[in-house]
Amino acid sequence: MHLHFTENATQLILLAMIIIVFIQSGLDKVFDWHGNLSWLKSHFEETPFSGLVPVLLGTILVMELVAGILSVMGFAHLLLFNDVVFAFYGVLLAAVTLLMLLLGQRVAKDYEGAKTIVIYLVPVCLLLFLVTK
Repeated sequence: MHLHFTENATQLILLAMIIIVFIQSGLDKVFDWHGNLSWLKSHFEETPFSGLVPVLLGTILVMELVAGILSVMGFAHLLLFNDVVFAFYGVLLAAVTLLMLLLGQRVAKDYEGAKTIVIYLVPVCLLLFLVTK
């Protein structure tokens, strides 16, 4: 079996970044739900999202884990079969998730946190471009 690493090195490295970031973040929410919920309730207490924090946290949790799992599948399919279909959906979901997080940080007026989200969004958008070319 021929591995397609050299021709897809950039995409595979960026997929690995998404896998690390989104699976770790999702698992952190699973294993420290109460800590995350407590912090986010105080973070959003002065915003229109204040009463929705548990639902929004659950939504982000699911989106992060699904984006991470699709990216794992995308990594494997790109490496083994030179196929981007799972990578595309994983990256697309990662981008949408980051946009949701960015909106939350902006609404909370956490501009430093919003800048951090953009740091992740840029390589994700680059990867989205690479898997759709």
